[in-house]
Amino acid sequence: MKRLVINGGKKLFGEIEVGGAKNAVLPIIAASLLSSEEVILEDVPDLLDVSIMSQVVCALGGEVARQGHTLRIKAENFDNFEAPFDLITKMRASIVIMGPVLARKGRVRISHPGGCAIGSRPVNWHLKGLESLGAEVRIDHGYLDVSAPKLTGARIYLDFPSVGATENILMAAAAAEGMTIIENAAQEPEIVDLANFINQMGGKIRGAGTNIITVEGVQEFSGTRHTIIPDRIEAGTFILMAAACGGDVLVNNVISTHLAPLLAKLDEAKVQYEELEDGIRVFGNDSYLAVDIKTQVHPGFPTDLQAPFLALLARAKGTAIVTENIFENRFMHVDELKRMGADLKVEGRSVIVQGVPFLNPATLMATDLRAGAALILAALTAPGRSEIWEIQHIDRGYENIETKLRGLGADIERVDE
Repeated sequence: MKRLVINGGKKLFGEIEVGGAKNAVLPIIAASLLSSEEVILEDVPDLLDVSIMSQVVCALGGEVARQGHTLRIKAENFDNFEAPFDLITKMRASIVIMGPVLARKGRVRISHPGGCAIGSRPVNWHLKGLESLGAEVRIDHGYLDVSAPKLTGARIYLDFPSVGATENILMAAAAAEGMTIIENAAQEPEIVDLANFINQMGGKIRGAGTNIITVEGVQEFSGTRHTIIPDRIEAGTFILMAAACGGDVLVNNVISTHLAPLLAKLDEAKVQYEELEDGIRVFGNDSYLAVDIKTQVHPGFPTDLQAPFLALLARAKGTAIVTENIFENRFMHVDELKRMGADLKVEGRSVIVQGVPFLNPATLMATDLRAGAALILAALTAPGRSEIWEIQHIDRGYENIETKLRGLGADIERVDE
């Protein structure tokens, strides 16, 4: 069983590199199915989720080859419309293949997807949007069977600005006949990256990054070369680790505007940092203030940084309230942090955090991706030996995290017994 062993209590010094964004590359891999020509993606992180999505593309008849952090994808002989059950149930993000497969093949059959158990993420917004474009949806023994011999542009209002639904509708609409207007669309940077990629292939998308996106459908998409944007969640995680541990850390390959909500809260907490052209330098002084956070859809505070920020607050001066407004089951890291001596109390969708002077080392269980990141942060600050189990969750979103942290002087290693 693989686990991370951390001897915490050390300050961090040096530079650390942020990779390409997991949440951007997954839908872009799916969007590659829109073209029969070769697509080259650069700065692709070597993550379990990327591997699963690549396997899904291959199972559908596409070809995927990795060389370092570059993926070459060609869907010229793309001849299947049904994604394998065993792959789809491993990763919820795989649902974004619905839009491009439907656009290319006129039908897609997919099981209800899996992923981290952090709460309900209904697919009805995806299906409503595809139906508006002319698709017919059948639910058959746990499978979604969606067919549309012809997709036609439409005005679509999303009841909730779902990222996945916006992506699926965007990809299907890119190949639909006529104009599509998506209202109350998700505004995340990953949506902008997807739209830029589709436009590079010949798509006609305007307004990505706002709540109204206009898509003029086209009939053919060319191949292209595209560099994935930096991962704002990985960047935020490293910034929080540097703030929690103290020292002097330069986090490279960062688009600071993507982290505006996090940086605003760090200002409020009196964490010292400096914004540079392509990075953020953090001067951790092991003394910062408690601040309240409420997760919101973008451009609000990101739910994916709630867990590591809560771990930071466990040792802040004062009392903070952390409110989770996106997922109802995203406090599974709280019990693990309490075992380290954190003073935390869950009340509905909020956690009351009373800062303590220090955390104690412990053997911990990563219950999901971002909870795992929070436990690493906590263990790095706790003097003594901690172990983190179930690290396959962490590997879904952080490439070689132990290697990167060792480059800052952290005492962390992966053990496989």
